[in-house]
Amino acid sequence: MDANMITPFVNSIQNVFSTMFQLPVEIGDPRIKSDRKATHDVSGIIGVSGEMVGTIVLSMPSAAAQSIVTLFTGTEFAVESDDFADAVGELVNMISGNAKAEFQRKGVSITCPSVVIGENHTIAVQSGTPCVLIPCTTDCGEVVLEVAIREAEVEAAAA
Repeated sequence: MDANMITPFVNSIQNVFSTMFQLPVEIGDPRIKSDRKATHDVSGIIGVSGEMVGTIVLSMPSAAAQSIVTLFTGTEFAVESDDFADAVGELVNMISGNAKAEFQRKGVSITCPSVVIGENHTIAVQSGTPCVLIPCTTDCGEVVLEVAIREAEVEAAAA
């Protein structure tokens, strides 16, 4: 995967977290993720379509997610509540939307977010699409951004 596809997501998570709730994000070394198991037990998922296709996942441990959602909303929600899931979905939506804006020359659309909560869930990505795991550290705990996108033309040529 081209580094130019990852940089917008690194910039976006730092921008969203620092702007929305003054939470600095330290970015670790990105690496290829080889399995489908979710990194943590809370995952916000966005689909990407158009000139680029794939998925973006924001994955966090429950405790970190609760702290971040509380900073974001100003209210503490139980992990099981619909409001908690909505807030996680909105976070991945903002991160993906800001990154999408950096792909201005591309006809790219993002889907409404889905949120999966629970231990040991799996997230399937399109076959042949590499997934880059971007580890992030915040004062609230670890957050991982998983970017599994590729140019749509590559997909069409493979078919």
